[in-house]
Amino acid sequence: MQDGRIVALLPTAEALRQFPDATKVELPTHVLFPGLVNLHTHAAMTLMRGFADDTPLMVWLQQHIWPAESKHLSDGYAFDGTELATAEMVRSGTTCFADMYLFHTAGARAALKSGMRAALGGAIMEFPTPYAADAESYIAKAVDSRDTFANEPRLKLMLAPHAPYTVSDRTFERIATIATEMDVQIMLHVHETADEVMQGEKEHGCRPVERLHRLGLLAPNLIAVHCVHLSPAEIALFAHHGVHVAHCPVSNLKLASGIAPVKAMLEAGVNVGVGTDGTASNNRLDMLAETRLASLLQKGVSGDAATLPAHQALEMATLNAAKALAWDTEIGSLLPGKRADLAAVDLGALETQPCYDPVSHLFHAAGRENVTHVWVDGEPLLVNRILTRQDEAELKAKAALWHDRFLAT
Repeated sequence: MQDGRIVALLPTAEALRQFPDATKVELPTHVLFPGLVNLHTHAAMTLMRGFADDTPLMVWLQQHIWPAESKHLSDGYAFDGTELATAEMVRSGTTCFADMYLFHTAGARAALKSGMRAALGGAIMEFPTPYAADAESYIAKAVDSRDTFANEPRLKLMLAPHAPYTVSDRTFERIATIATEMDVQIMLHVHETADEVMQGEKEHGCRPVERLHRLGLLAPNLIAVHCVHLSPAEIALFAHHGVHVAHCPVSNLKLASGIAPVKAMLEAGVNVGVGTDGTASNNRLDMLAETRLASLLQKGVSGDAATLPAHQALEMATLNAAKALAWDTEIGSLLPGKRADLAAVDLGALETQPCYDPVSHLFHAAGRENVTHVWVDGEPLLVNRILTRQDEAELKAKAALWHDRFLAT
């Protein structure tokens, strides 16, 4: 590695011959892989891990999450929650995440502190929150934040309209125009539940995807999150317009939203990446476990054991997600010239012996506890399971403080 980039990938003997003076990190029982890219999170909500378990999406949002957020949302909440999330992600082999939340500039500062790479979008809705009064205010904050972090190479800003049921036609049209003018990605929850689709048909006379199509949202800069209830025609429409999909299987199961037709999307040519969603609807930011479940679910629902093999699953969790973020020329695979965003998993334990295919072991035998080292731009963020930029005791103290605040309300 040099200047944050991969210089060469060589057998050990040849590497020692060509670069005799290079710093050596010896990991003889490890496999090195591209840093995982978590394509959808609400990182600050890590402070609500397990806060409202075992409830369906709209009950979860309207009766638990939104009321709690109305009392606690602040710059400090977003920073502390995102900082806790980044520590968990780094210790799980994730080097980049895409985030949708309020007070996203605080999340950006936390991401910078952690050393991770991140794409962040302030959520855009029609109703007021402690963050903004109306859609125009949300949009203004999102647009202004891009200039604030324009010179941070590990950050990029997105536009993040929350969902079709919380955003008006006029706002969607404004977002589509601004995204094109600013050349930024859009992240949006789409067809997460069957009720959402039925509500859209009732209020707008068409399914949400058709509404988004009419409003000009379907384009290569759109990352559609969840997409559990897509018809074959909608999948074809996504493929035609180059829409990317963030698949979040654990959250979809935990909220009883359903199982996304990932096999059909991939076969149609839709670019699908993997995301954990937030810990309030998942409880973990564990991309290894998330991707394993994504693979197993598609095997089970398709009846085809060859569906979504480990190597394809790894591509979804790395290069596909990087492509969705328009970062695939920089990250997502191990190639000379790309950024040195890497992770190492120890496969030397008894539980991972013998090893015939390291990629298979990455998802089906190992776990995040086996991740020992992580680098972003060649900078070590995790060494022998120890965070280099963050204080574990301090993070635990902050989590305990917010736990007590939530219990008191």
